[in-house]
Amino acid sequence: MIDISASVMQFLLAFVVVGPLIGAAAALLPAPPGLKGKSPEQAVLRHGVTVTGAVLAATIVLTLGFDHDQPSKMQATTDISWIPALDVRIHLGIDGISLPLLVMTALLTFLCALYSYFKMPTGPSPKAFVALLLVLESGTLATFAVLDLLLFFLAFEMVLIPMYFLIARWGGEGRGPAAWKFILFTLLGSVVMLLGLLLVGLNSGTFDMLALATDNGRSLTTSVQVIAVLAIGIGLAVKTPMWPLHSWLPDAHTAAPTVGSVLLAGVLLKMGTYGFVRILLPITPDGMHTFAPYLAAFAVVGIIYGSLACLALAKQGAKGDLKRLIAYSSVGHMGFVLLGIATMTPTGVNGALFANIAHGLITGLLFFLVGALKDRTGTTDLDALAQETGAALYGRAPRFGGLLAFGAVASLGLPGLAGFWGEMLALFGAFQPAQGLSRPAFLTFMVFAGIGTLLTAAYMLVVVRRVCMGAVGAVQQEGRALADVQGYEFAAWTPLVALTVLAGLWPAVLLGLTDPAVQQLLAGGTR
Repeated sequence: MIDISASVMQFLLAFVVVGPLIGAAAALLPAPPGLKGKSPEQAVLRHGVTVTGAVLAATIVLTLGFDHDQPSKMQATTDISWIPALDVRIHLGIDGISLPLLVMTALLTFLCALYSYFKMPTGPSPKAFVALLLVLESGTLATFAVLDLLLFFLAFEMVLIPMYFLIARWGGEGRGPAAWKFILFTLLGSVVMLLGLLLVGLNSGTFDMLALATDNGRSLTTSVQVIAVLAIGIGLAVKTPMWPLHSWLPDAHTAAPTVGSVLLAGVLLKMGTYGFVRILLPITPDGMHTFAPYLAAFAVVGIIYGSLACLALAKQGAKGDLKRLIAYSSVGHMGFVLLGIATMTPTGVNGALFANIAHGLITGLLFFLVGALKDRTGTTDLDALAQETGAALYGRAPRFGGLLAFGAVASLGLPGLAGFWGEMLALFGAFQPAQGLSRPAFLTFMVFAGIGTLLTAAYMLVVVRRVCMGAVGAVQQEGRALADVQGYEFAAWTPLVALTVLAGLWPAVLLGLTDPAVQQLLAGGTR
């Protein structure tokens, strides 16, 4: 920790939220003559890297100035009246729960901007692409920083339009229907969520999330809490995505450009689970207690369903798409996050928050790799890639093959890498759920989730065998040369690899931030 004044911390957090919006507006302006470089397109892509880099630098300084001795305390807070008639305030702040998500969002967006500078997806003007990317960043960062229910809803919705256009205009085959499916599912879920947020705010007399968390549901009757959890939970579950509200996800991922898939998996899915932790657990505890077993049941079905779908896609002759497979794997991994939340215990919720970060790092890396593989081979069809002997990446592009294998074993939860801790803590939480929850039911959920980890290992190892192994000679005779990892790819992917290893070997870095905040959140209060 470094000593930074409160006013500077406030400014930094405000810049992190608003800076990308200003950058998006600037991206649409003509580039100054001295900054055009070789072309205006290059200038605007460089602008995207600069703005996202500045936001990442600001989040790093925020992290350095954060009081790590008091991670449960809201820091860098700004509280300004916005709509007095409704008592809606521009209320910002970060604690040990939101800070890791803020940093991961800034990092992934910067890496996507850097990757796009060298490998811009095919589509319309780069100006629109960069502007949409920055609006998307602003919305996701705001979601993790705002402390007012209506402001949270606005930030939550703000990301939908830019992601829709990123899929619809820069996506691949089937992008139109996939983009429509994405927007319709998420908008319908959001409408229901808004009704739930209004129900909470109007019945309690405030939309301030800190005041509501401190009240811990005492000003809301149990019936109001149950209705609110159902309404808000549906909107959050669509974004998570929870089975059976997940069907928009595989199509969106398959059609999206590489950076769209990275941000969708690495950041947007986390907005839903963050809402469960920040809003439903502390504000409507009785309602969550009622729905926790059902949430856990849906989570476990998602774990098994996602794994079986991946196994079906991975087998030879199934014409399985590798991007689609990783999308279905996200349904399973986010199931562990929901299971951890459903236990309503510090162990389970800490596991959920850890798994959130791990999934963002690992699946972000996997989508980068699969996108690069498609750029090299023109396909993500597993049968076309592997044919009879396997794609032989180990022999044709050893560094690329090694990275793909690393991403796969990290995703299956290998001890020593980030994916292990979140899933293990979620299972531990299910072993001893919160008081009043049925332990036999949660033990059953734990067993099925454990089976899901075995299925995850099975399909990931099948993918590694088919894509990384094989006879090099047979593939090379067909004249398909394959470039190994390029310099810009190395720059974009190395931070994700390093953080996956760091979080796996030193989980206390993350748990030391989240645990005090989670303990206080579940106890009913935020200072």
